[in-house]
Amino acid sequence: MDEWRSDRIGSALRGENPTVMARLPGAFAVIGDVQWLPGYCVLLVDREGVGSLTDLEPDERLQYLASMATLGGAVESACRTTDGGFRRLNFEILGNTDEFLHAHVWPRYDWEPAERVTKPVWLYPAEFWTLPSLRLGPQHDRLRSMITTELVRRGAAAVSH
Repeated sequence: MDEWRSDRIGSALRGENPTVMARLPGAFAVIGDVQWLPGYCVLLVDREGVGSLTDLEPDERLQYLASMATLGGAVESACRTTDGGFRRLNFEILGNTDEFLHAHVWPRYDWEPAERVTKPVWLYPAEFWTLPSLRLGPQHDRLRSMITTELVRRGAAAVSH
């Protein structure tokens, strides 16, 4: 049922990754599996075998980073519209767990706990990644639709499932 999770890029290329919202130059924009910070998205590189930003040619790097900024702009627009507590975005390219190029786009909110709001998202409890109550679900459909609409407005190609 969730085989796509073990091959996120391949499943996106085959049209089998249900989190894909849109296709951008060099990348897929996907909604995050977890939504403790509503609007969390990830930018997946659009070809297999790319482990890091430096694996791309210079022009491909610029294209990927521009797509990351486009995704960020769409997330910011949607989150600012839906939540008055929207504060800012955090962009991260890590690759320590999943060894394929991907960028995290984290919306940050004023309503986050004071001890966390100015810290990296990774300092939230590890169980936030697995709690059923924080998983992507139908309650996120409106926000996902708003992000997708904004991506398309900014030139991305929508992907339907």
